Amino acid sequence: MGHPHQHGRKVLTGLASLTLLTAATLVATQAPAALAAPATHAAPQANPFNPQYQHPYRHGAIPTRAQGAKMRAWAKTHATTAATGPETLSYGGGINGVGVLDSHAKVYLVFYGNQWGTQSTNGNGDLNFSGDADGGAPAAQEMFKGIGTGGEQWSSVLTQWCDGSNVSAGATSCPSNASFIPYQTGGVLSGVWYDDSGASPAAASGNQLGTEAVNAAAHFGNTTAASNRDTYYVILSPTGTNPDNYQGQYCAWHDYTGDSSLTGGAVNSPYGDLAFSNQPYNMDSGSGCGVGFVNSPGTLDGWTMTLGHEWQEMMSDQFPAGGWTNQQSGSSYNGQENADECAWLSPGTAGGAGMVSMGTGSFAEQATWSNDTNECDLSHATLH
Repeated sequence: MGHPHQHGRKVLTGLASLTLLTAATLVATQAPAALAAPATHAAPQANPFNPQYQHPYRHGAIPTRAQGAKMRAWAKTHATTAATGPETLSYGGGINGVGVLDSHAKVYLVFYGNQWGTQSTNGNGDLNFSGDADGGAPAAQEMFKGIGTGGEQWSSVLTQWCDGSNVSAGATSCPSNASFIPYQTGGVLSGVWYDDSGASPAAASGNQLGTEAVNAAAHFGNTTAASNRDTYYVILSPTGTNPDNYQGQYCAWHDYTGDSSLTGGAVNSPYGDLAFSNQPYNMDSGSGCGVGFVNSPGTLDGWTMTLGHEWQEMMSDQFPAGGWTNQQSGSSYNGQENADECAWLSPGTAGGAGMVSMGTGSFAEQATWSNDTNECDLSHATLH
């Protein structure tokens, strides 16, 4: 498509097609719409094709396109009538007082394992690696530098989400005295670390990935719970590895170190709860994880879409599932987060993926669900 920085797209959970308003209508709509009464909490519907099935720590797991199709087919035959709109998200009440990342995010990229190869620095100050033939590392750095720059409104959808003592569990909208996610002006990348102290495991467990996040917190000097309240550690595994056996199932997920359902149990973090994600080198999965989904050849389409998907979900549900998730017991979206509900919507369709222009270039991204416009928004008015 000829865009600068035609970086990766991310695999989104495939779901039933949505009846959405036009993008222009959505962007113009700033006042929150009236929403139905909060739904009661219910355990996620057990779709056996969901990558999170029997792996509850895989929050926001993005299924491969083939796996997403299986999920949709199963959901069509098992859905029941929802008490409220089937995609409406509700507040989970917070984990240790935390629901969303309600400040300026500090994103740390951790290149995990010496298989990334020899490190160098390009003209933009980004780390390059000899083992990164597809250029995923600099693309990730430029994308996180670009969030909140160049007038982009892809991230503005987050400004409707909130937490705090004034927000009731089960709420589907925020009171004016809540603590809102602010617009992330000026980029969110706060540090990059190449951990070449050893090889990344051939198939790192969830617990190993969480432990690497703890190692990163120490490396960056974030050694208190207060210093980690607004941090997010992206654990990027090198090509040729299969972290948490993602191949053929999903493309990424996020979690936090206090989740006892992690493989091996909760990670022992002396620095407070840490939000982190498992970011495989999903170009290895080809079109299953989004290569060519937006652009041609679109090598990094799925890569940047995945990075954006998990970041948006972490922002609105920092320590899952204390933030905003689908609690509709009769909905096929039950248990999903804002980006899950808009995964794998084709470019050019309502709420579909597309290129987002930032101050550092244009990146393939997916839309995320918006309660106040009742649709998947790739662009949204900035509310706070």
